[in-house]
Amino acid sequence: MKFKSTRSNILVEPSEALVKGIADDGGLFVPMEFPEVDLEEILKMNYKQLAFYILKKYFTDFFDEELLHCINNAYDDKFDSPLIAPLVEKGKVSFLELFHGRTLAFKDMALSIFPHLLKVASEKTGVREEIVILTATSGDTGKAALEAFKDVKGVKIIVFYPKEGVSQVQRLQMVTQEGKNTYVVAIEGNFDDAQRAVKEVFNDRGFNRVLKEKGYIFSSANSINIGRLFPQIVYYFYAYITLIRNGSIQKGEGINAAVPTGNFGNILAAYYAKKMGLKINRLICASNQNNVLYDFIKTGVYDVRRKFYTTVSPSMDILVSSNLERYLYDICGNDEELVCRLMNELKSGKYELPEKYKDELKLFYAGYASDEDTKKEIRTVLNELDYLIDPHTAVAYHVYKNYEEETRDDSRTVIVSTASPYKFVKTVYEALTNNNEEKDELTLADNLGKFTGYEVPKAIRELKEKNIIHTRTCSRDGVYRAIEDILNLKG
Repeated sequence: MKFKSTRSNILVEPSEALVKGIADDGGLFVPMEFPEVDLEEILKMNYKQLAFYILKKYFTDFFDEELLHCINNAYDDKFDSPLIAPLVEKGKVSFLELFHGRTLAFKDMALSIFPHLLKVASEKTGVREEIVILTATSGDTGKAALEAFKDVKGVKIIVFYPKEGVSQVQRLQMVTQEGKNTYVVAIEGNFDDAQRAVKEVFNDRGFNRVLKEKGYIFSSANSINIGRLFPQIVYYFYAYITLIRNGSIQKGEGINAAVPTGNFGNILAAYYAKKMGLKINRLICASNQNNVLYDFIKTGVYDVRRKFYTTVSPSMDILVSSNLERYLYDICGNDEELVCRLMNELKSGKYELPEKYKDELKLFYAGYASDEDTKKEIRTVLNELDYLIDPHTAVAYHVYKNYEEETRDDSRTVIVSTASPYKFVKTVYEALTNNNEEKDELTLADNLGKFTGYEVPKAIRELKEKNIIHTRTCSRDGVYRAIEDILNLKG
């Protein structure tokens, strides 16, 4: 398997794509082909076995024992369920719980394995420099990456998050993070500001040259890195074979997948799974009020020149969906010149998909939920299905219900549940009780546990005892300076 840039003919081995994160031309790495999965081969596999089967098809320069080592070290007792990604069936829908890792969010699914993949890849490519993981987060990636890379030798990790754009629990998870190699910076702006600044650093050849002279190289832990993206394919296949084992669907029967979507990585993994043979009929792309993806899927026009909303589903408060570039490349016939043109147009705030490719968007159904819609669904799901969900899952459920009403499609639908409700406890508690208590979220977590009977996760309870370690902040234009200070580049 070779990986290619979306913007030129750059070709690299899987290990090099893992280490680089982003291509030298600013493009994203995509596989040269999508290998097929044999359903009969995987039907009896557990999560680890399935992960090996699928990832082996992409990370072909890894020896079997190397890949097995990565998988066994990732999917162990860090997860509080031996199933890793359990499926909870409620009527015609099945909630795929991706929040059983240490940080209570779906980012654990890929970030638990990513450091191990990166370590093997760096050895294979002869990297001598210390790797600096540079990441922008809308809340969940940051903590999951910090936890994953904590005290990993030969690696430093710097996470930028929007100062006012994450929940209290998300912020506390990051700023209390231990580890001698971990750094957390609050940026005075939104997630798009943080992501834009990080991309600029990655693409600044002069700055990267200085960095290399000082003994460092950058890599990414965002889903633009193949080490983040491709492990996410596994849980869609796992959900499908679980449905067959449970007798909920027959072999070969099609399903739908409803995915709360911000940076387009999670739903892109589902799209890639479909390309590998998974029987997905419709991909339901669920947005909050920052509904740029909804508009794009409806019209083929991507326009970020709009109001940015801070919502109750903050991990989706994103206007520039980085992974969409990979999808564009795929549906436009691997036309790197077109992708370059569209990405250059996006710098001015807008691009339009050529008319001949717009029919490709019909694979997706798009919808969005307001904050009030989101809170209503949290109540509805608890009252009608006896199941507690977080705001992002509520967005997906709302859009799914609209899809069902509009299309009358009664296919089994997997709702991707991306976070524990306790990560967004203020919103969940208020939605269920109509009580907007001005209490800290750790206190509200106890109240929510008493109200619903759902146990407060250990990771939340432990936050009460942790000290704040990271207090650094920077302006939107201060990212370079923050990195220079952390790495002592001026010294």
